[in-house]
Amino acid sequence: MAADAPGTLPVQLVEQPRLQKLKEMFISKFGSAPKFYVRAPGRVNLIGEHIDYCGYAVLPMAIEQDILIAVEPVKTQVVQLANTNSLYLDFSTSVNNIQINKTKPQWHNYFLCGLKGIQEHFGLNNPTGMNCLLDGTIPPSSGLSSSSALVCCAGLVTLRANGKTLSKVELAEICTKSERYIGTEGGGMDQSISFLAEEGTAKLIEFSPLRATDVRLPSGAAFVIANSCVESNKAATSHYNIRVMECRLATKLLSKSKGLDWKKMLRLHDVQTKLGVGLEEMLTIVEEVLHPEPYSTEEICKCLGISLEELRAQILSQNTQDVSTFKLYQRAKHVYSEAARVLEFKKICNEAPANAIQLLGELMNQSYISCREMYECSCPELDRLVDICLQFGAIGSRLTGAGWGGCTVSMVPTDKLNAFLKNVRKAYYQTDVQRLALEKNSLFATKPGRGALVFVEA
Repeated sequence: MAADAPGTLPVQLVEQPRLQKLKEMFISKFGSAPKFYVRAPGRVNLIGEHIDYCGYAVLPMAIEQDILIAVEPVKTQVVQLANTNSLYLDFSTSVNNIQINKTKPQWHNYFLCGLKGIQEHFGLNNPTGMNCLLDGTIPPSSGLSSSSALVCCAGLVTLRANGKTLSKVELAEICTKSERYIGTEGGGMDQSISFLAEEGTAKLIEFSPLRATDVRLPSGAAFVIANSCVESNKAATSHYNIRVMECRLATKLLSKSKGLDWKKMLRLHDVQTKLGVGLEEMLTIVEEVLHPEPYSTEEICKCLGISLEELRAQILSQNTQDVSTFKLYQRAKHVYSEAARVLEFKKICNEAPANAIQLLGELMNQSYISCREMYECSCPELDRLVDICLQFGAIGSRLTGAGWGGCTVSMVPTDKLNAFLKNVRKAYYQTDVQRLALEKNSLFATKPGRGALVFVEA
């Protein structure tokens, strides 16, 4: 086994009703039994939004909701994919000719990202075919990382089916890169926590090199996830990739103003590292160098001394070629302040002062205001939901995941939890027929869960 590879757990299916049911459905679908099962969890990011792709540490935990896939390697070189949810159609393709359609983020394309990532990493010329049946419990497009969990699950499925091994860190890095096949310029938090999570602890995830440190959350508080029921699909909307570009452009302008080799600088973290200053100092530099008014592409070209063609060819991603204005000051300000809040959050958890819950709640609230005002990744429903959560006893509440819909995460004192759930249910979900229908999977307290695993029948 590779050092620190995902675990393999022998299980009695009679004690695992969900696996048992998945096995029965698999047999009725494919006419044979699965050889193994793989699960990869979703996650909730407690603090540190939109900063992983800027190179900064984040603080997520895995949740119980997951993607579970039953797998049978087969002799034919065909991958057959089926889903227990009939809304998601069957799909099959030759393993030697993986085509990923960026224009339509359909469920099977995320599986193909993970599959292709492993194939390319090992240069597999003759990859094994597979029958796979997927069962997911993460609400889609909710900001709880259902897409990345599917990419990670598919990566581990492909690894196991082809008899290869990798460490959790290597798997996380491969799956981060391979999700970009679908056009999402993500930073790696979602894939990292899906593999590196451990039960009972949140993780500080740092990048370059990728590493995870335990963060013990205070015992007197519960973390509650509430879904706004507004779907937000990163691969289908341009907001996310425009923010990635705005951070990249801010990096270039800040670097140039400080006489750094701006062409080599990609992430806001790089500027801080090169200058050798703290986050407070970076915030001062942002105030000095960037202006709050949006930058036109012409002004950016003038600042960098390049042509519009060069800007498009060398800096802008494929899906941001036609954007004409970018907000650089606001995005950089959010990133540097949010990076500092993450470190402060971890410090408070470590030191555990008597008022820890109060202090952590304030950081979550500051994070939310910055996401709403500076990063502009909220929406009216999320704003309403955060207000309701704070009104009914949350000490801190914020959007989690990319935003523009999806979920909030709130820190609630344990003794107020039941009343909080009841009141939020009444104020947000029972006022709307559509939300009421989704409410069962939309509001729940969660504990830090474990990372991706392989199950085999004992």
